[in-house]
Amino acid sequence: MTDKVRLDHYLCKQHPDISRGFLQKLIARDQVLVNGNVEKSGFKVTGDEQIEVLYDFSAIGKVPEIELPILFEDKNLLVVDKPSGVLSHALTKFHTEPSVASFLRQRMKQDPDGDIRFGIVHRLDRITSGVMICAKNHQTLSDLQQQFAKRSVEKVYQAVVTGTPNELEAVIDIPIERNPKAPATYRPGQDGKPSSTHYRVTKSCGAHSLLELKPKTGRTHQLRVHLQYIGHPIVGDIIYNSEPADRLFLHASDITITYDGERRTFSAATPPEFEEFVSC
Repeated sequence: MTDKVRLDHYLCKQHPDISRGFLQKLIARDQVLVNGNVEKSGFKVTGDEQIEVLYDFSAIGKVPEIELPILFEDKNLLVVDKPSGVLSHALTKFHTEPSVASFLRQRMKQDPDGDIRFGIVHRLDRITSGVMICAKNHQTLSDLQQQFAKRSVEKVYQAVVTGTPNELEAVIDIPIERNPKAPATYRPGQDGKPSSTHYRVTKSCGAHSLLELKPKTGRTHQLRVHLQYIGHPIVGDIIYNSEPADRLFLHASDITITYDGERRTFSAATPPEFEEFVSC
């Protein structure tokens, strides 16, 4: 190696199955020695040094490779149609269940000289399916994160709910806060964060309805909480008092971002079981 690279980047090349964040923590904990000395993540490595990692990587199970439906891919973006049941990212550093994040790392290995700084731009709950956008380099990740922060990203979801709302089209504008009695869930609350969802009923058979949802904000569990609040929870959402089903009937069908100087929409077809569920 003739060009100098950062120590954490060098370790990522040597250990492609390990996240850069975890390797940086090992460096910060003095568990990486360069010629017997402790160095920082930014230390420049030539490749001639003797580098010792004081950690047994065999303690971390290997994440199985998976295949996900790819909607779009180029040198900067990877857009997938995440199935219901697949994690967006690992639950812990030692979690070996496949995820969208592990799938991204798996594909990036095909370009060993590519930028190793990549990541998940946004997330979907495990039980939600649909469009997920992943960045394949730092610049794209930063740009898209800014778009999400500025709320310039447009998202459309499809959901099957119990019953039929009295108003066939309306905006639910209710603040959401964490539920102190069940910290993994959320609830409406005047002290919560402002949350707004536009919905439109596109099909109904009385007992169930198919809704198009356009969240104006991006709060955790926002759609699930808002639909429970109006008395029409999403089918399969037993956490929010809906009827049980084989899956959560919530699907991210469209995401519109600014990319290459123009507005681009990426779409994932609504699963056929949604239409079947509301067939009269």
